[in-house]
Formats: sequence, C-alpha cells, structure tokens
Amino acid sequence: MKRVLALRPESHEPHPIHREGRIWTETNCYVDLWVELLHALGHDPVASLAFTLAIDFEGDQWTFFKFPLADLHALYGLDVQELAIWRPLAAHVEEQVGRGRPVLVEVDAWFLPDTAGTSYRREHWKTTVAVTEIDLERRHMGYFHNRGYYHVAGEDFEHLLRLRGADDARMLAPYVEFVKVAPGIATRPSLRDASMALLRSHLRRAPTENPFRRFRARLEDDLAWLAKSDLDAFHKYSFATLRQYGACFELAQTFLQWLAAEGERGMDVPIAAFGALAQAAKVFQFQLARAVSRRTAMDLAPVDAMAGRWEEGIGALRARFSR
Repeated sequence: MKRVLALRPESHEPHPIHREGRIWTETNCYVDLWVELLHALGHDPVASLAFTLAIDFEGDQWTFFKFPLADLHALYGLDVQELAIWRPLAAHVEEQVGRGRPVLVEVDAWFLPDTAGTSYRREHWKTTVAVTEIDLERRHMGYFHNRGYYHVAGEDFEHLLRLRGADDARMLAPYVEFVKVAPGIATRPSLRDASMALLRSHLRRAPTENPFRRFRARLEDDLAWLAKSDLDAFHKYSFATLRQYGACFELAQTFLQWLAAEGERGMDVPIAAFGALAQAAKVFQFQLARAVSRRTAMDLAPVDAMAGRWEEGIGALRARFSR
C-alpha cells in the first residue's frame, strides 16, 4: 500500500463548502477535489478563492474556473507539476503517491462508483480525481472526487488506470499532475496578507464590461435551439453557464466572508451582492429547466438583476482595493 493520507470514506468529514446549507453543493470536479484535498492536507481552502472574482462570459460558456497553480504555491507552498506518462499510468501513480505526492488524473466517470445514478456505467464523461492511496496488488485506490473521498477496487480500478490490455493501450494518455507538498503550513497573518495580494491581482483581471450583458444576448439566441432540445442538452448547457457562475460567485461570497472574519472592513456590500447573485442563478436554473421542458417563453429579467448584483459587488471591491 502506498499512501499520502490515512483516510476512510465513511469517516471523511468534508469541508464546510460541501456541507448542508450551501446554495451550490458542487461546483466543478477540479475545484471541488482541490477544496477537499487542501482541507485534508491541513490548509484552509477558503483563503485561496480570490480567483473567483475574475470569471467572465467566454461566448459559449462561462469561465471554467479553477485554482491557479501559482496561487496554491504562494499560499500553501504546494508545487503542482505535470506528470509525463511514458510508462504504464498505474506505475506513475504508484511511484508519486509513494513519494508522498497526491496525483491528479483525468479518468472516465463511467468507472467511478461514486457517480452511481449519474455517470457510473451510464455515460462516458471526463473528470479529475486526486489519488492519495494505491495498492496495485490488491487493485485498490483511494481518491478525492467532487466533494467526497472514496475507494475503488477490482474491475473499475483496472479500467481507471488503463490495466485492461490492448484496448487501453490504444487510448491516449490522460493529463496528469502531481503535488509536491512542502513541510509546514502558512501562519494566519501571512496567509491573510498573501490572500489580500491575490485579491488585488485577480480583481485587476476581472471583466471591465459587465459579462451578464453579453450572456443575456447569447442566452436569448440560445433559447431557440434549447426549446427544441431534450433535458440532457439543457443540463450540459446549464453546467457550462448557470452552474459555473452561480457556484463561482457563492465561493466569492465565502472568500469575502473569510476576509471579513479576518478583520477586513468594507465587505458587507460585495458579500450581499455575490450571495444574492448565487441564489438568483440557482432559481433561474430551475426556471429555465421548466421553460425548456414545457416549451414555454422565458423571461430574462432575472439575468438583468444578476447583472446589477455583479456591478454592485465588483464595483464595491474596485472602489476599495483598486488603488
């Protein structure tokens, strides 16, 4: 057995970001697993959420937001490197985990038992897991995925790590990263200061024009084909748009609440604005799903209201920190 962390799925306590009471209990696979991995490594992931302030509407999706690797190094001393796959995938994962390094690997959710009811044995879907425990002989692996920690074994393990022979050999190697964990944890004062520096940096990268104006225009066009599509198409569209910005701005609210608890003043307006935006996105998701399923017209006034909330939140932050 090679192991980075001694964890058990049944006793794993998720970070508060993934507990009851959240508007968006999941964000995207990469962010969710990093929240749990940082938490398990003894770090506070909330301090690294400044990047959520910079997302934009990209034309056919909202920014698929992810933890910038440079931020993880600045805050926690974590050095994330790409893993070159020149041997069997399982051999690389085993070696790096044996060196005390979590391994982030793209896998097919078809073989992930934790996705039972959604992708498991139903849909081939690329997702990322963070492996922290592996036993090749027993065909066993412990990993973070989405908001939880899980074990997988047997045939699913073999498919995930490309151990099924000729069929797997014809597949392109996945994208894999490993995490070099430096000793020690950042102290709270230095963590706060580093986080504030990242806030200013990401705020400079935030859109200069309101992204919700562009999203509204695109959504108005997209409604024509969405009305002719099934709910599966809607769910994919919603994941790339409503869920991304809704979940992201709830994390932005969480980040600003953390700063306020650390003594930073002037957070009330943006905290309220991003929280209201995240809630409005969740409500609008249900309204859009109902309109698509019933083939009815859709009122886009809620998007205008969300645009106003974004301007309130970003405007208040720029007034305070863009000096």
